[in-house]
Amino acid sequence: MATLSGEQRKDQIWSVIRVSSGNFLEMYDFFVFGYYAAAIGKAFFPSGSDFAQLMLAFMTFGAGFLMRPLGGIILGTYIDHHGRRSGLMLTLALMAVGTISIALVPAYATLGALAPVIVVLGRLIQGFSAGVELGGVSVYLSEIATPGNKGFYVSWQSGSQQIAVILVALLGVLLSEVIPPDQMLVWGWRIPFLIGCLIIPLLFVLRASLKETEEFEKRRSTVPSSREILLRLGQNWPIVLIGMLLVTMTTVSFYFITAYTPTFGKEVLKLSNIDALVVTMCVGISNLFWLPVMGAVSDRVGRKPLLILFTVLMFVTAYPALSWLVSSPSFARLLAVELWLSFIYGSYNGAMVVALTEIVPLHVRTSGFSVAYSLATATFGGFTPAVVTYLIHATENRAVAGLWLMFAAACGLIATLLAYRKGAVIEPSTASASVPAR
Repeated sequence: MATLSGEQRKDQIWSVIRVSSGNFLEMYDFFVFGYYAAAIGKAFFPSGSDFAQLMLAFMTFGAGFLMRPLGGIILGTYIDHHGRRSGLMLTLALMAVGTISIALVPAYATLGALAPVIVVLGRLIQGFSAGVELGGVSVYLSEIATPGNKGFYVSWQSGSQQIAVILVALLGVLLSEVIPPDQMLVWGWRIPFLIGCLIIPLLFVLRASLKETEEFEKRRSTVPSSREILLRLGQNWPIVLIGMLLVTMTTVSFYFITAYTPTFGKEVLKLSNIDALVVTMCVGISNLFWLPVMGAVSDRVGRKPLLILFTVLMFVTAYPALSWLVSSPSFARLLAVELWLSFIYGSYNGAMVVALTEIVPLHVRTSGFSVAYSLATATFGGFTPAVVTYLIHATENRAVAGLWLMFAAACGLIATLLAYRKGAVIEPSTASASVPAR
């Protein structure tokens, strides 16, 4: 393992912070929308049914994910051709547009039918940029990682998301203490969005100082054209499909334990808003701990053992854990179940994200990663709040989300077995963990 000087280590830390900063904004805004879905539904989707309002809000939340595959293809190709730095600056600008539009648009009562249209457009813009943000950040981190520490470095892509979870949950707790519930529904929910707008200039300053990765610079003269990248991406569709199944486990579990938890705790389990938000904040802290720890563990024992172990754990424990929770809902039980799911998610994702950067061929690394991630999010993960809301309403079984988590775990397990079948992927402990273009 390479030894860094104090100055080199400091420079690496700042590189991780700079590149992850935009990922923080993307997740921050997505979580604010998910946490305040009920208030957003009342503001922009007037209806006589609370269920209909909540479903419309969650469908709008999910609409942004439908744009992710398109963003993954277009922006991912841009990054693979023009470089990591310029692409990450572009995605930050697009995310800023989406954040500002949602924060400032008047409610339906003031603007009429145009209000929900603007909100949906804002979500679509955010989704388009988010389609490559995770891939761009993950690839950048993998390319600046020191030998033998790629899992640890790449885990901070997801780590920045957890900081957003913690901050939004903390803001929710503070706002709930100082603003009456009826006022939160009218205008209080906008405050976190406006805070996100204030953060944007700082994030631009941080990302503007990013350097291009040495790995990309070394092969800049041999980088294929955008058309060639798209052709190679099409040729590698089996890897993209496997990657999509790998990510399904991550996105479904992640959005369940973060974006959906406040709604689940308050609307389904009938706990207080403060209880649900405190649990969400604890989940963010737990995720932030397990992601780098298990990313580092995967550097030592390999990706495959962790991916298999934690998909199996999710499959066999998700439904029993949620059944135990709904049998007698309480703050303590919700916290225990969510922390258990957080442990599984963080451990799996700590190995999965870096594994995805390793199985995608070099010249389509960003676009291939981004399309795989985006397809999983658009097809399954991003709609988790809406799917779970519908399933609970249709079945009257408050633990039915466990079946959705089991499905996601099965996808992850199948993908792991396919990805690590004999000769498909070389584990990092035995080689460079890179798969040749096919």
